[in-house]
Amino acid sequence: MRLDKFLGTTLGITRKEAGKLLKDKLIEVNGEIVKNGSFQITDDCEVEFNGRILVLQGPRYFMLNKPQGFVCSHVDDHNPTVFVLIDEVSPEKMHVAGRLDGDTTGLVLLTDDGQWSHRITSPRHVCEKTYHVELADPVPEETIQTFAEGVQLRSEKEITRPAKLELLGEREALLTISEGKYHQVKRMFAAVGNKVVGLHRQQVGKVVLDDDLEPGEYRPLTDEEIASFLK
Repeated sequence: MRLDKFLGTTLGITRKEAGKLLKDKLIEVNGEIVKNGSFQITDDCEVEFNGRILVLQGPRYFMLNKPQGFVCSHVDDHNPTVFVLIDEVSPEKMHVAGRLDGDTTGLVLLTDDGQWSHRITSPRHVCEKTYHVELADPVPEETIQTFAEGVQLRSEKEITRPAKLELLGEREALLTISEGKYHQVKRMFAAVGNKVVGLHRQQVGKVVLDDDLEPGEYRPLTDEEIASFLK
């Protein structure tokens, strides 16, 4: 994480105010005065302000607008990972609560709180996810009822849980599911003879992707958003 952002997070100040502290030589990193706000803070850095050691407190929770082509793992031999988009200390300690495929865009939740993410990903806790879907072929009206009753996916023993399909156009829809089978949305439409050509996650539980976030941008979750998965 950049030093000026670290100061903003730990002291609750703006980046401009952090820049003034640095200019006034009030910040030390590992015993040395640092004036450059872009200085990178890592786990082994000790940051001091007026004799006070600054530390990041508590678990972290973020929403990210995932761009196409990024994967939700820490290491991939062929594609960039979402964690290169996160300017935070020790991003390797965070994980994705509910992964998206590389070609799927939209809402990704990142945290270092395993119990919290378990509430989102565990089949025991029903967590709805809403996707904006673009299809290769027109979607018949009867698909709404088919998805509401559950469909049989290839290589699965049980049909899917009831899902809500809202048609937005001839080849465009919103689909809300309450489980996370492998490539589930794509496989559901394949089961009814259609093909997904565009997939964007808009909502997880009660958390809706912030319209102000451009692809690749992220922000901390609000206290209300964090607590919504614990109710």
